[in-house]
Amino acid sequence: MSFDQLNLSPPLLQAIAEQGYTKPTPVQEQAIPVILSGRDILAGAQTGTGKTAGFALPILERLYSQPMPKKPHPIRVLVLTPTRELASQVLESFKTYGKHLPLFSDVVFGGVSIHAQIKRLQRGTDILVATPGRLLDLMQQKKVDLSHVQFFVLDEADRMLDMGFIRDIRKVITALPKQRQNLLFSATYSKEIKALSAQLLNDPTEVAVARENATADKITQSVYPIKQENKRELLSWLIGDGNWQQVLVFARTKHGADRLCKQLMRDGIRCAALHGNKSQNARNRALGDFKDNKITALIATDIAARGLDIDQLPHVVNFDLPAVAEDYVHRIGRTGRAGAEGEAISLVTPEEGHLLGAIEKLLGRQILRVADTGYETVELNLSKSSKPKSKPNNQRNRRRKTSSNGNKRHLATSSERQAQSRGNRR
Repeated sequence: MSFDQLNLSPPLLQAIAEQGYTKPTPVQEQAIPVILSGRDILAGAQTGTGKTAGFALPILERLYSQPMPKKPHPIRVLVLTPTRELASQVLESFKTYGKHLPLFSDVVFGGVSIHAQIKRLQRGTDILVATPGRLLDLMQQKKVDLSHVQFFVLDEADRMLDMGFIRDIRKVITALPKQRQNLLFSATYSKEIKALSAQLLNDPTEVAVARENATADKITQSVYPIKQENKRELLSWLIGDGNWQQVLVFARTKHGADRLCKQLMRDGIRCAALHGNKSQNARNRALGDFKDNKITALIATDIAARGLDIDQLPHVVNFDLPAVAEDYVHRIGRTGRAGAEGEAISLVTPEEGHLLGAIEKLLGRQILRVADTGYETVELNLSKSSKPKSKPNNQRNRRRKTSSNGNKRHLATSSERQAQSRGNRR
């Protein structure tokens, strides 16, 4: 099927063609006709499959088919997202696909001036993308009118529930007109999502194009069992030896992300940290520099596990495993998007063995282990969080040093040739 067969208007088809797209993804192919028909939808799809365009295109089409309202345009579309980064990305999609339409779109989220957002809303907008907290602030101040909303979208709904937004969502819903079309999109299709859909959606059509908690087929996944104190050196070597130009690294905590970024910079690796304690300007700058290849490594907390759409991102590294197994799926889903190939590496300590066990249980399979990490061998107990004893590598006991520019790994002289041979095989 081509986009021409989806009953979209010429201005939308022109915008799609300008982006170089000719065929819809499976979720777009299934969701667009349903939304155009006016039915509620519950859509679950593997991350990176084009869910945003799956609801943006039909919504733009339906708005375009309506008589143009008088200025200032009332809010006719409300999209709720869990994070600022995802909100900005959704807004960008609406602007990209609606560039040839006489429609206005805007975004509101915390971390920036609410007064500037109020002024923009007073000028009118057809489409509003928002995070729950800032939207509720605007509602409390009576600076936003949701009485004309025709389309209500919950994007990354499972993440909304994980972040504890269910009460905020219900408050927003009470301010919406009863007659509206509801669209619930989610990367995973859990029991909690189905329960929420039963409360929100009216006789919905269900769309599921991938099994629950699946990872993209073209993502190569591997685990490096290693001690905590050796993780940073191994990461520096992976980046330098592989001549990686772009890698997204996940750390468990904000402090850990900052610390790792400083260490990598001392190794000569250009990097920036991205987490909730950063100002919005700093977050935008870090993400922009990463997308523009001005930095090699972006060190992020799980704030980046959802919604970051980076073209052809080749590598994702779990410096720390996530505490929630489902977040692993979303983290590595930042690579291997839209059918591209990607690599996901996890550096796992004995203390994190139980977290790896939970991830592999969720995936229903074992992730490939890289036995020769260049350090002493460690065992991973997948059922307990206690640290097992380490045993020395039978082949050699090596010590790795990272050079100041982070581009080469130097081993003890006795094993240099063996290490070089191993590196060539990888």
